[in-house]
Amino acid sequence: MKRNRSAKILATLGPATSSPEMLERLVLAGADVVRMNFSHGSYDDHRANYDVVRSLERKLGTPIGILMDLQGPKLRVGAFEKGRILLETGATFHLDMDPDLGTDQRVELPHPEIFRALTEGSDLLLDDGKLHLRVEEVTAKSIVTRVIVGGVLSDRKGLNVPNTTLPISAMTAKDRADLVFGLDLGVDWVALSFVQRPDDVAELRELIDGRASIISKLEKPAAFDQLEDIIDLSDAIMIARGDLGVEVPPERVPILQKQVLQACHQAGRPVVVATQMLESMVNAPTPTRAEASDVATAIYDGADAVMLSAETAVGKFPVEAVAIMDRIIKQVETDEYYRHLRANRREIPEDTDADAIAAAASQVAETLKASLIVAYTTSGSTAIRVSRQRPVVPILCLTVHQAVARRMKLVWGIHPVIVGRDIQSFSEMIDVANCVVLREKFGTAGEPIVVTAGVPFGYAGSTNTLRIAKVRDTGEGCSVLAQPDATDPCALSSRGADTAHHPAP
Repeated sequence: MKRNRSAKILATLGPATSSPEMLERLVLAGADVVRMNFSHGSYDDHRANYDVVRSLERKLGTPIGILMDLQGPKLRVGAFEKGRILLETGATFHLDMDPDLGTDQRVELPHPEIFRALTEGSDLLLDDGKLHLRVEEVTAKSIVTRVIVGGVLSDRKGLNVPNTTLPISAMTAKDRADLVFGLDLGVDWVALSFVQRPDDVAELRELIDGRASIISKLEKPAAFDQLEDIIDLSDAIMIARGDLGVEVPPERVPILQKQVLQACHQAGRPVVVATQMLESMVNAPTPTRAEASDVATAIYDGADAVMLSAETAVGKFPVEAVAIMDRIIKQVETDEYYRHLRANRREIPEDTDADAIAAAASQVAETLKASLIVAYTTSGSTAIRVSRQRPVVPILCLTVHQAVARRMKLVWGIHPVIVGRDIQSFSEMIDVANCVVLREKFGTAGEPIVVTAGVPFGYAGSTNTLRIAKVRDTGEGCSVLAQPDATDPCALSSRGADTAHHPAP
């Protein structure tokens, strides 16, 4: 399924989009990767959604990425006797570990580790930053605060502790159980919430053991103190502007977003911009002009992907939200200013064979006005290295592994296609690429294509060769791609490739 754009779209599944019919409409409208949010829903819900996605994948003949988003250590206060209270500005309010129902004087905070991290003068934000408390005294079992900004506080509202690195793991017991469930299902990406330090990512990588790729979500200011190390340990980064926007001043969020995008470009890591992109479309059929500008800015700044959350999970217009996001991306990517930015954004390649080949492929494709760049890859790293150079032509990622193809759906400019068996030679790879170019209408007979691969074939991380070939008119030879056949080198594969492991790019 060819997309006439390079940036990708993530769409969150939920009650509004859990049916096979709605999910198919989402994908046809432009969704490349679907997100299962493990802060909501039962295992039965997630399993049903997973099965629908994989069934749709077979129906459409195209890989679809699945992201599981772990809830993380979301801090919440307890419940109140009457369900809610009114906190008066200037009043004293206590947070403690007493499980009794709260009053207008106190409420339970069932997170003992927070008590050890707070000091006099620490700020606490409640209900997505709507209420503001300042710590005046901390004991082993109680936190005395002054209400700086008051308002209504109801049961189990979230609590944020800005400017404080909390002595807690990014993974809770629930997350560990959810991770086992998701990996057994076969998810392609795992998003780790509330990353504060590189050790958080290292812990998850050890647990995953190569069965999925990792997206580190940047929501805590503490993460920016060790940003480069976190990026280095991650397969991709998500700028999750919801909780981040609570913990840092609003005027800082756009600056941090640009810093992360630039750091990820330099490191060659895909980056997703998320949260409240088309928020008004939860209830309206069209976005505000400011929201359209927000999506466009992320694309101008070089995001690999943009994400829809409530818009597609519970919104009234989920398909319309994906469709307008698709149109915004296409419009930006045809703008001369965007092309100028993309040309100036190409990073200096690292002093490795693979990076040199990737940079050369981009330059050769532009010079020859090639139809596309073909990257035959075992792990996905070759295609990602080419994507880092932001070439002017699409990147055709040929891989024998379903899992790799699904993961590549998240990455800028990459069109993944699964081949039925390992390719043994350059001539065979060019034959396969030729079939796909004609089938997907990337080019016509006689046009050049640029081909990269590692020799010998089939070894991850061995990219060392670049060739130029011409598209040949094969007549009816491409029709087999629409009817998978394991005996044909161009056929889509459905055999045991889900177990393929691949290292961080």
